[in-house]
Amino acid sequence: MIDRADTRRRFLAGIAFALALSGGITLLALAGYGTHAAVVTFALLAPLGVVTVLAAEWWARHRQRAGGLRRQFAVVALVAVLQFAAAVALFARLMFVSAHDAFFAALVVLYASAVAAWTARLLGREALSDVDAIRATLTAVGEGRRDARTGVIGRDELAALAADVDVMVERLAGEEEARATLIAAVSHDLRTPITSLRLLADAIDDDLVDGPTRREYAARMSTHVTALSALIDDLFELTRLQSGDLQWTMQQVRLDVLVCEAVEAMRPAAGTISVHVDTAAELHAAGNPEKLQRVLFNLIQNAIRHTPPDGTITVRAHAGPAAHEVEVEVADTGSGIPSDDRALVFEPFYRGNRARTDSGAGLGLAICTAIVAAHGGRIWLADADVGTSVRFALPLASA
Repeated sequence: MIDRADTRRRFLAGIAFALALSGGITLLALAGYGTHAAVVTFALLAPLGVVTVLAAEWWARHRQRAGGLRRQFAVVALVAVLQFAAAVALFARLMFVSAHDAFFAALVVLYASAVAAWTARLLGREALSDVDAIRATLTAVGEGRRDARTGVIGRDELAALAADVDVMVERLAGEEEARATLIAAVSHDLRTPITSLRLLADAIDDDLVDGPTRREYAARMSTHVTALSALIDDLFELTRLQSGDLQWTMQQVRLDVLVCEAVEAMRPAAGTISVHVDTAAELHAAGNPEKLQRVLFNLIQNAIRHTPPDGTITVRAHAGPAAHEVEVEVADTGSGIPSDDRALVFEPFYRGNRARTDSGAGLGLAICTAIVAAHGGRIWLADADVGTSVRFALPLASA
């Protein structure tokens, strides 16, 4: 019913347009040549316009029968030429134009129609070549290619569509590359503990070791199992965070208190590293306290891991430069991050040159990024003269 109603409205609008246009031209004829010319003009143009509208409406509903766009454009051009020819023939007959004048008028219409058809063909060919380029690109992408691009330039709608296709292909290539990197990293991090577990289990099963060594091997197996469990938990949490498949209870959080609690909980792991707290009083942020504490734990743990025993870690929490934000910083005096790696630190499994000596799996900062983003905040690396400074900002809640 909706389609029929739309078709009826479109049909009536077309007829109204044809009659209004005929009426406007009739008024011009009336002003220039009198009543008789006006009546003849309306009697000629109105039926021709209505018939053309009816033909166009029928063609709009059945244009698929012609096949490709080239044939459809050809039919439209043919309808336009026939309308011109009919108009000239009727005018020549009804206005008592001489055969000589009618002949040359027909020649002019024929010439104008041919030039218009050639121009339409030229423009249509260029437009359809863009369509072919977009279709070929999508076909190549469907066959597995990720280096295909449309090559279409311009400012029209087809160029905008082609640009969207190119962006989609680039994003798809990036996602597939990231997925491949993720799989490779997960495979590497799983292979090492699983190989160790298999060797230890074989040694225990074959009675190659005595009782004390067997207990030592069992303890090592427990350590590897714990590491595998933590890796799997982190992967599962990161996947759920990135997919938005988590529902948290958001509340007003005393961020200054949360920072102090996180630092005190991590202080024993710091050993001889000096850990300082610098917070403003009564910092109220909107968030989930458990998830925000997870962010603080990850950042402080990273700072401890990469700070020498005589180094310093400072955790700051203050109102941000923007009036609606509160900002937290975890800064250390470690070796810092190379400039070439700064853009990658928040990617999953990134561990830079320490990739195979660092005990972490490289998911901590990625999880922090996902948690902060889920709170409507942002996280980044700040410039630091010494070591590394990681900052994140959260929406500020009213006290």
